[in-house]
Amino acid sequence: MRRRVIGVLATVVLMLDPSAKAQIGIGIATETTQILNHGQLVMQYIRQGQQLTNEVNMLADMVRNGKRLPAQTFGPITADLNALAAIVKGGQALAYSLTNLDARFRSTFQGYGALPNSYYPKYQNWAKTSLDTTLGALRAAGLQGQQMAGEQFVLNNLRATAATSDGRMQALQVMGQISEQQVQQLMKLREIMLADMSSKQAYQAALIQQQAASEAATEKFFNAGPASGDGRKFRPGLN
Repeated sequence: MRRRVIGVLATVVLMLDPSAKAQIGIGIATETTQILNHGQLVMQYIRQGQQLTNEVNMLADMVRNGKRLPAQTFGPITADLNALAAIVKGGQALAYSLTNLDARFRSTFQGYGALPNSYYPKYQNWAKTSLDTTLGALRAAGLQGQQMAGEQFVLNNLRATAATSDGRMQALQVMGQISEQQVQQLMKLREIMLADMSSKQAYQAALIQQQAASEAATEKFFNAGPASGDGRKFRPGLN
């Protein structure tokens, strides 16, 4: 629009004064150059503004991706494992968590060579050890069943956190918490497997010990020498 106005004015001046043609041409060129210079300057400002906008957006993205979660959720794995290790120790159980498990096992199940002087008290001891170990495994299973309510609460919190996480850092932290929960579940699974193995091995040891004691008693009976009498006679009704 401005260039059009300038052209009209130049035409009017030439009609009035032809000698001013050269001066008007110079003025038009100068004005056009100034307009182009201003346009280039404006475009430069626009590019600088776009660059600044991109840098601000990059900074905002870095800040968003670097934000940490206000709170993280981890299960009480140490307390749960300690509770499981303690609950299997009841009575005469041969629990996997006993510090003297090897000594307890050897003193309870002495094998073939150690023939008990009184079979029935020894049998009672073997049976009680096997039953207490089995009961410990059942208690451990029951305790893990009770712990599942707390684990479900942790999982619900993780789901909510994953749904509202914003940025890479928070997403990574949620993934780390989920991985930690998986490790916890594997540790609890290993512990319940240890309790189950202890129960099965105690039962198997009791059966083997009973058979060993029976065979040892049979061997002693057949290898025993003839009994010598003391001269006393026994008759019906008399001591």
